[in-house]
Order: sequence, then structure tokens, then C-alpha cells
Amino acid sequence: MAIQSDVQSILVTGATGYVGGRLVPLLLEKGYRVRVFARDAVRLSGRSWVEEVEIIEGNVLHQEDLPAAMDGIDVAYYLIHNMTERTGYRDQELQSARNFGTAAHAAGVKRIIYLGALGDSESDLAPHLQSRQQTGKVLGGYGIPVTEFRAAIIVGSGSISFEMIRYLTEKLPVMIAPRWVYQQVQPISIEDVLAYLIAALDAPASIGKVIEIGGSDQLPYAEMMLIYAEIRGLKRWLIPVPVLTPGLSSHWVHWITPVHASVTRPLIEGLVNEILVQDISAREIFPSIQPMSYQQAVESALAGLETGEVETRWCDALYSSQGDQQPVTLISEEGMLLEQRQIRIQASEGDVFQVYTRLGGENGWLFMNWAWRIRGWIDRLLGGAGLRRGRRDPDYLRVGDAVDFWRVEEIQSPGLLRLRAEMVFPGKAWLQYESGPTPEGDVLLLQTAIFAPRGLAGFLYWYGLYPIHGIIFSGLIRKIKQQAEGD
Repeated sequence: MAIQSDVQSILVTGATGYVGGRLVPLLLEKGYRVRVFARDAVRLSGRSWVEEVEIIEGNVLHQEDLPAAMDGIDVAYYLIHNMTERTGYRDQELQSARNFGTAAHAAGVKRIIYLGALGDSESDLAPHLQSRQQTGKVLGGYGIPVTEFRAAIIVGSGSISFEMIRYLTEKLPVMIAPRWVYQQVQPISIEDVLAYLIAALDAPASIGKVIEIGGSDQLPYAEMMLIYAEIRGLKRWLIPVPVLTPGLSSHWVHWITPVHASVTRPLIEGLVNEILVQDISAREIFPSIQPMSYQQAVESALAGLETGEVETRWCDALYSSQGDQQPVTLISEEGMLLEQRQIRIQASEGDVFQVYTRLGGENGWLFMNWAWRIRGWIDRLLGGAGLRRGRRDPDYLRVGDAVDFWRVEEIQSPGLLRLRAEMVFPGKAWLQYESGPTPEGDVLLLQTAIFAPRGLAGFLYWYGLYPIHGIIFSGLIRKIKQQAEGD
């Protein structure tokens, strides 16, 4: 699609995060030249668009890293936000904004687009909401027009807010509901947020404005959980209680969901007051955008579970800040449970790809094949396919092929295979392999077991079988390495 404005080059910060990672491919589809600024470029590997963008590695807290990122840029998206309550986070956020504004001014950037937080600035806002609004003011202090969008809860597969709703509702048939659960909020779908961020490029009326955006519904967090439960076919009950302050609630949510208390607390504090759109100028500036309802947003988010695709996740940016590569990573996100293992292999990409695409059927599963057969027998007893289907060809796979009790959902040579489980169990599951070259000349193989549980039974299934799964999957990736290396 041709570009319809004088904007040519765009800088996106926060591309390892939830919103930025989804914005980049949409900008590329529009025909813009996109440059990405990231603390750790390795964390972008595996993204479908990584070869189509220019990547500059650096940190906004390091002023010297920014000139190269800003050079020749027309519009810069500022999508950086500290999600935790680490000491000094507010000072760091404001310093990051000062560095960014200074570098943008020096480079002659024409405009900054910033995604901030919704909330009445005249009220007693929570510290994190205050910090995000102050960040917008700082960015606007360097003579560059800023378009500041302010949003409340963003609903989408992988968003931290949706993660909390999903896990609380899936795990707890009866939920304690503190007062903050009944405060009115105006959630917005990730699709609508992205639509606003992109439409701003061709909307002169948005330049230099603070624009409040929200979905078509205003409703309490409690109702959001009940609507989610209804869509999922779950019966849930809420018990109002006058206790559980945001601090206590954050620890309670920490134990129920995968979100750490240091992250849930600022989110909960932000719900203590009503968070609603007061200024309706978004309708006037962007008349073509008709925000969807909360129910539509949830249905869209849940649709991602049907494919097993994890496009971006709320914790991507948190993990990127660690800058390391762990051989085993246990993650819980997007309503999914993920067990990731990675290993370096001294072999060619093609050899590695050939080994993991030959798994199953008469070739077997390389490690503890007897355990796979037992699981197949159990599946047949439960009415499933078991291992009797085997595979169409011992050496080649295509989309739609059966591989024992799996189905090939996606395959891309030489670096991706995703299998969808067709076993009988309480949830949905996938097994995914991704491989690619490293700067050191070897191949990095990432093995991910993905499980989307249904209700409490699904969680019990996952955690009950985790010990044996841990043994099988760790042994399997080691065997793939050995076979690829010819050992």
C-alpha cells in the first residue's frame, strides 16, 4: 500500500514489547521505512519482520546511543514504559524521556507519537499513571510536536491486563472481589489502539494534542471478568469484600496469576479511581475508527488461542531487560503456559531442520519413545487418535499432515515447525521448533511446549504432568542436537 503522507522514515521504540511489536509489521504494510531501537537486538530474532527493518541497539538511558537511531527520522514512536516498581523507576522514566526529546530535537525529528495512560490529571492519580502523564509532558518540552494517546486497560491476546483477567477467571470458580474490582474503567482493544497509532500519521489535527482513547463500553473490572467467563462457558461467582488494599491484592493476584506483585500493584492502584474517557476529541479527529465493545475485544483475543500463535506478549520487554539466554524458561502468558528450551548446535540450519521435522511416525521421538507410546495408548482409550496415524512421509512434512497425535499447523524451511496436539485433554496444546544461525556460526534451536488450559482441570493437568514432561522435553532437545551433529 502506498504511503499517503509526507512521512517516510519511522522510528519505533519498545519493539520488543507488547504494543511496539505489533505496530512494526502494520507500518511496514503501509510502506514506511521502519527503524527499530532496542536494548537487545537478539530479542527480536524470530519476528517475521526482522529482516525488513533497520535495527539500532541501545538504551534510552544512554544519551550517546540515541543519535544513530534518530538520524533521518521523520516520526518517532515512544512506546517505552517501566512496568515494575523498582526503586527510582519514575526518575528513570523521566530521564529516558529527556534523553529522547533532546536527541529527537537535535536530529530534526518532525513529530513524536506517545502512548500514555488514561486518568483525570486533576484527581489523585496512582504513581504509575502520574509518571506516564509526566513523561508525555517531558517529551513535549523540546519543541517537537507530540501526539499523546492516553489509554486505560488494553485488551488483547498477550496484554498484561488480559492476562490478569484470564487467569483469575480461569482458575477461580469463586473470587474475592475487593472494592477496586467495582470501579468503572473503559477498556480498549489492542486492534483499536494500533488503529489510532497508525491513523495519527495522516491526521494533522492530532499533532500536538493529548487524545483520550477507549472502547465503546464503560464497565467495572468485575463485569469484565464475568463477561470473559460467559464467553468461555465458565460459571463464576464474585464475593464483595471491604478489605484487600491494592498492596494486599497485588500479592493475592501474584499467587493466582503469572504476573509478579511488583507489576500487579501499579495496575491495581490505577484501578482505585474511575478511569474513563472524558475528552471525546478522538471521535472528531478519527471519525473512521469505531472502537469495538469489550466483548468483541475478548473474543478477538481468544481467537489467538485457536491458532497457538504468540505474536507479542506483555513480558517480552521484561525478559529483554535481562539480556541473557537461559537454557530453560518457564513462562505463563497470553492465557498460555509455555515451557521453552534452547540449545546451540554445531551443524547447518538444514541439518537441524531435517532432524526435528522427521520426528514421529516410524522414526519415533528420539527420547523415551516408550513414554510417547504409552501416551498414545491412553489417548486411544479416551477416544483420541493416539499414535496410530503415524505420518504421511518419513522425511517430509507439509501443513495439514498428521504426525501421530499431532497435526502440522505451520512449517517453514529451514527454521520453523509448529505441531498442534489432537489428543483428548482439558485444553489446547502445541509443540513448536524454531531454529536459526547465530553470530558465532552455530545454530540456536528453540523448543517450546505451549498449553492453553481450560478451567482448573487444565491447570491440574499441566502441573500434574510437568515432572515427566520436563524429563521428556529436555531429553528430546538434547537428542536432536546429538543427531544433527552426527554424534
